[in-house]
Amino acid sequence: MTWTTPDLCDRFPEVAVAEPLFRHFGGRTTFSGPIATVRCVEDNSRIRELASTPGDGRVLVVDGQGSLRHALFGDQIGAQAVANGWAGVLIHGCVRDVEILAGLPLGVLALAACPRRTERRDLGDVDVPVNFAGVAFVPGHWLYADANGVVVAAAPLSLEVVGMEH
Repeated sequence: MTWTTPDLCDRFPEVAVAEPLFRHFGGRTTFSGPIATVRCVEDNSRIRELASTPGDGRVLVVDGQGSLRHALFGDQIGAQAVANGWAGVLIHGCVRDVEILAGLPLGVLALAACPRRTERRDLGDVDVPVNFAGVAFVPGHWLYADANGVVVAAAPLSLEVVGMEH
């Protein structure tokens, strides 16, 4: 049996539930892992850097301040993330190259698609707590996402104990 976010909410009422703002763009709709964060506005320099490092099954949470003017994530960074073992990304902002992202074995959630790329100005903060969609995303906490939504827990949930597998 695999987990679903409704089951997680039922079994672990302490989890935080993100407001339903995000659309799936990646080839995986179900993903989970420890959180790594980036805070940036219309500059994906830090995202590109992190995607090129070992992901070790983590989920990259990007606070792009909800900007819909530029895409923070596309096919090139997506391919890097897959090659480096990232489980997924959650972006409070936009993505592009959506046809290619849909074919990648990566969870990708974002507000919308936008064809315009960012300007790289080498700006942004890494591994800082970020807040959006009514949830605090803290590096090291765990994110679980599926077609039903996004939940966050302070520690990995004991899925084996409740008859679920990760």
